[in-house]
Amino acid sequence: MLEVEILEMKLKNPTLLAAGVLGSAASSLNWAARSGVGGVVTKSFSRDSNKGYANPTTVEVRGGIINAIGLSNPGVKAFKGELGKLEGKVPTIASLYGSSPEEFSKVAKEVEDLANALELNLSCPHAMTGCGAAIGQDPDLTAQIVSAVKKTVKIPVIVKLTPNVTDIVEIAVSAEKAGADGVTLINSLGPGMSIDLETARPILSNRFGGMSGPAIKPIALRCVYQVYEAVKIPIIGVGGIIDYKDAVEFIYAGSQCVQIGTAVMYHGLEVFQKISNGMEHFMKEMGFQSVNEMVGLAHQD
Repeated sequence: MLEVEILEMKLKNPTLLAAGVLGSAASSLNWAARSGVGGVVTKSFSRDSNKGYANPTTVEVRGGIINAIGLSNPGVKAFKGELGKLEGKVPTIASLYGSSPEEFSKVAKEVEDLANALELNLSCPHAMTGCGAAIGQDPDLTAQIVSAVKKTVKIPVIVKLTPNVTDIVEIAVSAEKAGADGVTLINSLGPGMSIDLETARPILSNRFGGMSGPAIKPIALRCVYQVYEAVKIPIIGVGGIIDYKDAVEFIYAGSQCVQIGTAVMYHGLEVFQKISNGMEHFMKEMGFQSVNEMVGLAHQD
């Protein structure tokens, strides 16, 4: 009932571990795979190692989390070692980033044989210079990166888009025309900030960071809804999902599956099984035989 097939990947349920959450080591990804998730997305990595920003890098605020980690990672060569240790219990999507089409392509080629699909992170709102949302805000540059990667690898290529644009539909359409096999909507919102009342200083060392968690769900849902009406490629929804009701809304809006991130911080890895169990019970009550029957129902006349 919960099985989903998307981009040549068979998921036992429509939940994925979102990028950046427990995704930096094989041990944590394997742990998530054993906890009921349908698939995992790694932490975003690049060609060279990146220390990211100094602590503090996260702060809890009303409605979610603000983080400015700065896309810290050990670099693709080190990350390949972690990917090679995965147990293969569930499909793996490798999240990667770069500062140019050529850099994206080189990293993609390095890990093509170690993942089921790639997710191009064009949309981090707190990335260090040269990467992040500025790339994903430009439809032409987005298309150039997608085209370059598609010419380099044979596995499916997914593009993760930022909500921090005037028209996310324009960017999604540009990615599709360039050959993207799917889109992930959305990355964190922002940047935003939080200030310490005692010191009168910004709490994050970078001052600003990306907002995730329940507060951004209505925006993420709207983005999925709009893009679904404009593209034919699969959509993966992400943004503020904490229970099965949220997941169902995203599927109704047009997502074929959903990623879950901040909720893991709140509820642990058990959240994947809880969402799956809740969705299965809901589907039985409503008479749905498969997740596919639910995709895009919010668009019916």
